[in-house]
Amino acid sequence: MHPMINTAVKAARRAATIINRASFEIDHLRVSRKGPNDFVTEVDQAAEQAIVDVLHTAYPDHAILAEESGASPNLHNENENVWIIDPLDGTTNFIHGFPQYAISIALQHRGQITQAVVYDPTRNELFTATKGAGAFMNDKRIRVAKRDKLADALIGTGFPYSDLSTLDEYVKMFHLMTQKSAGLRRPGAAALDLAYVAAGRLDGFFEKNLKPWDMAAGALLVSEAGGIIANFSGEADYLYKGDVIAGSPKIFGQMLNVLSPFA
Repeated sequence: MHPMINTAVKAARRAATIINRASFEIDHLRVSRKGPNDFVTEVDQAAEQAIVDVLHTAYPDHAILAEESGASPNLHNENENVWIIDPLDGTTNFIHGFPQYAISIALQHRGQITQAVVYDPTRNELFTATKGAGAFMNDKRIRVAKRDKLADALIGTGFPYSDLSTLDEYVKMFHLMTQKSAGLRRPGAAALDLAYVAAGRLDGFFEKNLKPWDMAAGALLVSEAGGIIANFSGEADYLYKGDVIAGSPKIFGQMLNVLSPFA
């Protein structure tokens, strides 16, 4: 395993210890809102700090882009290495005791995601990828599913909550995809949804208005597992624009045909 992956795994497990401990005392957590249906807890903040501490100890010169603390001061100083962190993707699930959330850590090197960790602490499932070396779950190689018809495919998605003005557009997409696929699922943690595409548990995934930390690690998992990930126009600039379609090659193409009018 790549040394940087080892460090990221160490950071993820350190955060998981905090999250797992807090999961037994959810009723006592301090919860605040960042926006409509967008929550943050002291656990998010403590887990993020634990991750940053591990990464900075190993790589003190690397920049950080994290969900709760934002960008480190050196992010725009032509830094070649940026760690993109979501300490608890699926906070709403977590505070309701719904066991679908994950820790997401990715390294962006010279504009390319090169290392990825998505860790599900409730199932002890560790998804890792290094650019050019494949994707793994608990050290076992994973690949995208082999289904070749959208009508047979199980598709993951997410609902809008930060911009409810887009809800009508989502309803149209949901209507079309429900008609054309075997089913839609909205578990509520994009990082895990993308990891599930990489592992063949979902055939595809689409969502709009995501942040880089929602999908950076999951995107590398998908591509290293043999899948395709792009924006709604089929282009590669999804990471900072926020609209994403991912899937096995044949399913991706069929999803893009359905969803490209919403680009």
